[in-house]
Amino acid sequence: MTDLKLLALDADDLSVISAHMQDAVFKVADLSFSARSSLFSVAVNRFVWEKADRAAKSYERRRAVLSFKRVQAVRSIGFDRSKGDDVLSLLAVRFLIKDDGPDGVIELVLSGGGTIALDVECIEAQLADTGGAWETASKPGHPGD
Repeated sequence: MTDLKLLALDADDLSVISAHMQDAVFKVADLSFSARSSLFSVAVNRFVWEKADRAAKSYERRRAVLSFKRVQAVRSIGFDRSKGDDVLSLLAVRFLIKDDGPDGVIELVLSGGGTIALDVECIEAQLADTGGAWETASKPGHPGD
């Protein structure tokens, strides 16, 4: 399979990235923000939903990086940023526009009630697979599945 590479410049594009990032897992230490370059990124192990057939006996995860440019500030709630080895699970990525935009807040919604909020000038996000794939026996489940 070809590595996934996606770019988001509006809310519709961001919803596509959100679908591919659902159930991605990462350590707190994998979060990175550079105020100087206005860049926020997180290295994740994403579940490969595009290959998750219901009849499959095994599934796949891939190493990927999700990055956001034009980030002015980062806030988080629901987890301890000093505990670098804690594992977080991403449920969704959404955009909350301020006034008429294009600025707003990008929220990374985490399982367990946590959130990472990015104050952005506009939506400029990229998702790229960066490493090989590996097999996993379990498929993430959600209420109503």
